Amino acid sequence: MTSGGHEGSGLQAGLKNRHLTMIAIGGVIGAGLFVGSSSGIAAAGPGILLSYALVGALVVFVMRMLGEMSVANPTSGSFSAHADRALGRWAGFSIGWLYWFFWVVVLAVEATAGAVILEGWIPAVPQWAWALIVMVVLTATNLASVGNYGEFEFWFAGIKVVAIAAFIAIGLLAIFGVLPGVDAEQASWSNLTGHGGFLPHGAGAILTGVLLVVFSFMGSEIPTLAAGEAEDPQKAVTQATNSIIWRIGVFYLGSILVVVTLLPWDSKKIAEDGSYVAALDSLGIPHAGQIMNFIILTSVLSCLNSGLYTASRMAHSLGRRGDAPKAFATTTGNGVPRVAILASVVFGFVAVFFNYAFPDTVFLFLLNSSGAVALFVWLVICVSQLRMRRIVMREAPEKLVVKMWLFPYLTWACIAFIVFVIGYMLTDTENGGRDTMLLSLLVAAVVVGVALVRRGRTGGAAPSGESSPSRPAAEV
Repeated sequence: MTSGGHEGSGLQAGLKNRHLTMIAIGGVIGAGLFVGSSSGIAAAGPGILLSYALVGALVVFVMRMLGEMSVANPTSGSFSAHADRALGRWAGFSIGWLYWFFWVVVLAVEATAGAVILEGWIPAVPQWAWALIVMVVLTATNLASVGNYGEFEFWFAGIKVVAIAAFIAIGLLAIFGVLPGVDAEQASWSNLTGHGGFLPHGAGAILTGVLLVVFSFMGSEIPTLAAGEAEDPQKAVTQATNSIIWRIGVFYLGSILVVVTLLPWDSKKIAEDGSYVAALDSLGIPHAGQIMNFIILTSVLSCLNSGLYTASRMAHSLGRRGDAPKAFATTTGNGVPRVAILASVVFGFVAVFFNYAFPDTVFLFLLNSSGAVALFVWLVICVSQLRMRRIVMREAPEKLVVKMWLFPYLTWACIAFIVFVIGYMLTDTENGGRDTMLLSLLVAAVVVGVALVRRGRTGGAAPSGESSPSRPAAEV
């Protein structure tokens, strides 16, 4: 692995296979699953299962495409580097910076969410101080080594996986009436069809549910970003993309099925306490709220840890390709992109400040303007894969170890679905989808405009010391 003559020896293979395995498993279990599912259930009833299934299927296909490209060319820039090669430097620049922007805003959201929980446990420490402490601790671990990130994420993800597996197991035992010492009075399969039917608000509510749950899947792509620092990147990416079907099926569909079967979808408890807390409460499990707070805090810390990692690696990749300050491309002697990490966390701290000082103006703008980035990323992955398949087949067909199914028909179907969801969001005034999409499109247009201006000035050529977009230097 080289760094193009920059300080340090470039990114190093500090992530073990067990790290990548757990990062892949835990990557699909975001805090949004625990916190945001109640609004989806309220909007679509039990039919929210179809919303999760639709988005889950899309993510499976998109990750398969990304896996195909990442196995053929493992790189810390992942889809941004692939877009750079397949579509042009303007595309890699644009989607890379939009993705970086998304995650640094997420840092602020998750730091604040974690601070709320911690302040509830130890009120003597103010909320802003908890947010600062959490950010500083995770920044320090990321600055130490990539192995530290991998180890922290291994345990964070492990706790999430055990917790949600236990939730599903306990819930199913209660539903079948074989959970010792528990009388789940409301638990019944009839909850799926009672209370107005499986689709109480009509079939259109499935699409509303899609808008509400689509962003909770962001993070599935992290294993491909981490592939550039893995011991065996091809094996890790292949395993991650092949296992995503059962991960989404079990953790998302399985847990939501348990929730809407344990309780009627219109139970006030789901709206008031959150879907998972309400489900545990219905079983009479003591301290259900605090148990879920601990699990949510773990998910928040995991998201913060991964968010800082992914933002910094994207910034590092952009720096290597000349699309960000050269300092972002430098690494320490043990392969840590210190400047990229610090730049990402500084913006995160600024966003945290805006969250406290201007929550309804500046921070709301940041939140909404980054809200649809997940859809943009997935769209770029799809379009890039259409081009990259032909490039790989022409230049190195032996690298095509992972293949997208039913190419190119399924790829085009995913593109059509994503474009449809983007269009549908523009009509959604009830849940704020229209505002989110318009602001996200505005920011995307600005970033693409900057990319095109830069392209015009440089003539699309790679900067000195960088490889050309048609044949990028290997990072592994």
